[in-house]
Amino acid sequence: MNKMNSKVKELAKMIDHSILHPTLTDEDLRRECEVAKKYDVASVCVKPYAVKQAVELLKGSDVLVGCVIGFPAGNSAIEVKVFETEQACLDGAVEIDMVINIGKALQGDWEYITREIKSVTDVCHKHNTIVKVIFETDFITQTEDKIKLCEICTDAGADFVKTSTGFGFVKQPDGSYNYTGATLEDLKLMRKHSGINVQVKAAGGVRTLEDLLNVKETGATRSGATATIQMLEAASEKFGNG
Repeated sequence: MNKMNSKVKELAKMIDHSILHPTLTDEDLRRECEVAKKYDVASVCVKPYAVKQAVELLKGSDVLVGCVIGFPAGNSAIEVKVFETEQACLDGAVEIDMVINIGKALQGDWEYITREIKSVTDVCHKHNTIVKVIFETDFITQTEDKIKLCEICTDAGADFVKTSTGFGFVKQPDGSYNYTGATLEDLKLMRKHSGINVQVKAAGGVRTLEDLLNVKETGATRSGATATIQMLEAASEKFGNG
């Protein structure tokens, strides 16, 4: 993958390689950062304690380091999210993926949500860091709520709206838990109702080259992924290496 054609490289630069599972160790972090470097993706998305290590591991590459905030349930107080964001930026993160307070959104407390998103966005921009705001669309299911969140993010100056964490597990009829993650319908809705300066990121359930191409078709410019190798190897086969 040292030599990629422009189409494959364009797809690689859509990918935020996710290194977020609770069980991942430092050795897993090293391995996945090597994957990110090899395939020259847009960024890695790591847990807060791992930012410094990821920055060191990716030194000399074009892969950016992103960090999740209030992950995955979004329940931290605003002040804690602000502090966590500040620390991540100081540790070297240049992209922040924050989870909103889901309960506050579901009850329609838009003043709280506005204050939360604006507070984190302002800290990010102070550090020349971009912010992606995660709605968690497995929980925020009403169209009007998603539209309202897009409008709030636009007014707050957020850089991205993002569908999901990939950990929004919902109890299924058989008693098991699973999630849907990004849907093309949600991505189109978010693109339509977000300002021109706000980009859209898919996350959760994007596992194949076809998924990634479909995401791109909606106007989304980033996608979280753990299946990075499979998707980009498939892209290389489809579009060629030269």
